[in-house]
Amino acid sequence: MLNLASETDPRWVERAIADVDLLLVDHANCEKKAASTAVSLLFRYPDREPLLRPLARLAREELAHYEQVLDAIESRGAPPGRLPPSPYAGQLLAAVRDREPGRLVDTLLCLALIEARSCERMKLLADALPDPALASLYRGLLASEARHHQAYLDLALAVAPADEVRARLRELALHEAAVIASAPPLALMHT
Repeated sequence: MLNLASETDPRWVERAIADVDLLLVDHANCEKKAASTAVSLLFRYPDREPLLRPLARLAREELAHYEQVLDAIESRGAPPGRLPPSPYAGQLLAAVRDREPGRLVDTLLCLALIEARSCERMKLLADALPDPALASLYRGLLASEARHHQAYLDLALAVAPADEVRARLRELALHEAAVIASAPPLALMHT
């Protein structure tokens, strides 16, 4: 369902649980970036009417998730802070084609894979976190992340033929798996 070509290494969960405050700050930054990316696409493709409302909804929901994670950070007494960006998204998006409509299709598919990886990892966190409030937060975000994954796939299917989208998704999923496999061993959402 999530179209990932690999599963998260179980050691990632151990690292995440060992440094939950870092994970939460990174997660908050990921939600802000996801909202910003959806808004950026609204500006980049104002003539693509089928994209506009779904992207606006995604941006609003990502900001609501940011607030939920910010609440969790504040409840733990941790500072929200800034982190250097994880190389994950940049390395994943490096595979995006330069010319349209391939650029748009690839961008949407990469965003779908980012949402899929988030969903997979939130499920792992929901099942493993000893803090019931945090486990509940991640359980509550699962359906949204899966829905975001599907929304980006649907948007790609609105731009290009289904067989092209499926083939490109398989290629990008393999690339995403390689990016994850080469990521540094940190307690971040996408490393």
